[in-house]
Amino acid sequence: MTFDITFSKTSKKKADALIVCVSAGNKLAAGSEPLDKETKAFAERALEKSASFKGKTGQTLVTLLPAKASYDYLVLLGLGEPEKMTAQEAEKAGGKLYAALDDRNFKSADLLVDEGCKDKGLIAAHLAVGAKLRSYRFEVYKSEKKDDEPKQKPERLYVVTSAERDAEKIFKRESQTIKGVFFARDVVNEPPNVIYPYAYANRILEELKPYGVEIEILDDKKLVKNGFGALMAVGQGSANPPCVVIMRWNGLGKESKAKPVALVGKGVTFDTGGISLKPGAGMDEMKMDMGGSAAVVGTIKSLALRKAKVNAVGIIGVVENMPSDRAYRPADILKSYSGKTIEVLNTDAEGRLVLADILSYVQKLYKPQVIIDLATLTGAIIVALGHEYCGTFVNNDKLWGELDESAKAVGEKLWRMPLDEVFKKEMESDTADLQNIGKSGRDAGSCTAAGFLWHFIEGDTPWAHLDIAGTAWIKKDRETTPKFGTGFGVRLLDRWIADHYE
Repeated sequence: MTFDITFSKTSKKKADALIVCVSAGNKLAAGSEPLDKETKAFAERALEKSASFKGKTGQTLVTLLPAKASYDYLVLLGLGEPEKMTAQEAEKAGGKLYAALDDRNFKSADLLVDEGCKDKGLIAAHLAVGAKLRSYRFEVYKSEKKDDEPKQKPERLYVVTSAERDAEKIFKRESQTIKGVFFARDVVNEPPNVIYPYAYANRILEELKPYGVEIEILDDKKLVKNGFGALMAVGQGSANPPCVVIMRWNGLGKESKAKPVALVGKGVTFDTGGISLKPGAGMDEMKMDMGGSAAVVGTIKSLALRKAKVNAVGIIGVVENMPSDRAYRPADILKSYSGKTIEVLNTDAEGRLVLADILSYVQKLYKPQVIIDLATLTGAIIVALGHEYCGTFVNNDKLWGELDESAKAVGEKLWRMPLDEVFKKEMESDTADLQNIGKSGRDAGSCTAAGFLWHFIEGDTPWAHLDIAGTAWIKKDRETTPKFGTGFGVRLLDRWIADHYE
């Protein structure tokens, strides 16, 4: 079921609920059209009698209206200080609003946006963006509810604002990115018996090709022939052979010789740890170990939907890491696509092996102007930053500034981590060129993982590694993100490309 949002200068008065904005201190906002005397008096009395509602950003108060009113319910939505409200705060308020509508089983609602907002169009649009982001549901495998257990989901929100055209323009642009976010959430939430390497590749083909994205799939035979030794080793223990999916968006036209932006993603569709087997508790969550690849695919979809004026290439290595009689082992030495040899000390440090080969491949074939890789790479980053921040390792200060700016604009938090030659050297092996875990064991695990990847970046190519292990998957609902797959990275990358590379 879809949740539709439309913008209008006047309310339809056919919805279940009327939503009126309230500023800090319980000051009833005028709204984008005047309230009738009865509704205004009712709202003011509700505010007067409520002990907990203070008009804080995202607070809601729901009350039943008299029988003769145009709406069945009145919803009061706190906006704090509307004149100081940012797009991010509006999105959070919109997400909380959706949760309140959903909790009360409302089918539709009219939202009167506060005239006190500094930029009515911007705030109206981002209230809608927040509601849309929170409306995501993954219920593909739920059996239909019984007839005696109805649960009405919100189907439509009418945003009423005098800045209708401005709001609609902003929302239309953001809605393309939201479609990319939702696709990323979908594939992360899918079970591993549905999203395994070739099934994942085929879904990408079906999803992106209609929008003009060029898709190339390298099967296991091509990977062996072309020397993807590290990636193939990770996937060799599984009955589901690995593949690499390359997505090209030529937004500047095929004649353009502009170097592309490269987005690189880890796509481990299920990670048991291999021979270095993970503990059983929580292993079910390892279906999300392809979250980096999902962010790449979602971003490419967003670029295609909004016909972004940029050349971009997305590449993901898709494997399943399983224990078997064919699985790679600790002490194996692998030859990577770059020619560098890698000593395996732990088969659960597999994502960096996948990334090593596709990082080398994308640089050799496309000579990108900048590279961003995303991966649910280390548990250590969760120890350091929890589920709030994405650990970000960058070899270029200008690139860090761009990413930090875009992250703050969309609310996907980044924290710069140290990319130091010490950690790069830590990954050199005594028996091969490199080893896949640091000499100090678990110490600085995220930093040494980044140091390993750094060995596969050529020259001074601007590069950022985003360790999204803590942000790709959450266990509790947030304002704009229901629990489980988050689609983290799609809005960040889309904004970064729009602001700095288009």
